[in-house]
Amino acid sequence: MTHLVDERSGRTYPFDALRWRADDGTPLQVGGVPGIGRDDIDTGERSLWRYRAALPFGIDAPVSLGEGRTPLLARRWNGTDVLFKPEWYGPTGSFKDRGASVMISALAHRGVREVVEDSSGNGGAAVSAYCAAAGIRARILAPEGTSPAKVLQARAYGADVELVPGGRDATAAEAVRRSAAVPYAGHNWHPLFLQGTKTLAYELWEDLGFAAPDCVVTVAGAGSTVLGLDAGFGELLAAGRIRRRPRILAAQPANCAPIHASFRAGADGPSPAGYTPVGGGTPTPADFAPTIAEGAAIREPVRLPEVLRAVHRSGGDMAAVGEDGIRAAVAGLAALGLYAEPTSATAAAAVDVFRARGAVRPGETTAVLLTGTGLKAAPVLAGMFGGGA
Repeated sequence: MTHLVDERSGRTYPFDALRWRADDGTPLQVGGVPGIGRDDIDTGERSLWRYRAALPFGIDAPVSLGEGRTPLLARRWNGTDVLFKPEWYGPTGSFKDRGASVMISALAHRGVREVVEDSSGNGGAAVSAYCAAAGIRARILAPEGTSPAKVLQARAYGADVELVPGGRDATAAEAVRRSAAVPYAGHNWHPLFLQGTKTLAYELWEDLGFAAPDCVVTVAGAGSTVLGLDAGFGELLAAGRIRRRPRILAAQPANCAPIHASFRAGADGPSPAGYTPVGGGTPTPADFAPTIAEGAAIREPVRLPEVLRAVHRSGGDMAAVGEDGIRAAVAGLAALGLYAEPTSATAAAAVDVFRARGAVRPGETTAVLLTGTGLKAAPVLAGMFGGGA
């Protein structure tokens, strides 16, 4: 039976689209959703809603802008055959359209007329667009250093955008404070957002002739692609539709890599002093510095333990990529005709790291998620390629 579950305590709650965290303040996920087979796909629907049978609720008229059904492009990347999945084909230019469509559809169905959201850009743009389509007022809180193009996009959809002093985590804290008065549609917190991102797994499965790839390379800030892939492939495995989970290979910018630091230390979660290895030992601090991969610059991911478990459960790995490596990947993708923002390009940069470790292997099927378009990061890319922003 569909329910909400706190994986840390094991406590469950009745399914409620308005509940976004547990009573003790920890994040929730949706449980009890059965996987589907190919006959359950609504092939007449050209959006992620073709997989509505895998979602935890029934809505006859979802808030959809045609999200999902992004292409899978076979390319040679520095000597490795990969399948790039450019999620910027989504309506607002990033993978976050998937989560926003499902989350806002559920909230609109419950009669919500106003929400507050915190975002470094892409999430806020997606929530703003789907709120506009649903007739819901959106209040978007963004860090003061957010790319102007992303702020402009959210405002163009009619959202009230407020820039918050400090970094990404300060913005999230302010949004959570305001959620006492306004329904919260935080994409890093709301469990229904992950129900949207899990359609990445179903879509890859369908793209590949109803087979799973051997591994999926993605970038992780808060980790919603990691958790979505884990949920979707987990459901397919439980339903007997695939034989094993693909390895999830997650990359972070080295200048802001708290999940990677924890993974490498063998930790199961953060501590105030850093990342303590499982079984004790000396904490390993996570160092932070500015990064051009702004979408992944989250120092305190709310679902860090869950992301770690998802990577381990898949037999996957993590990598931290330096700024020069990210820039090189942006240029390398552009040379292939793929205009990716630096956050997105971090995944492509990590392919080389994972190949050297043997996590990406010759002859296997490797999918690489490209989460957002370079149009979102015009000032940064102008500095790389020259010309005006």
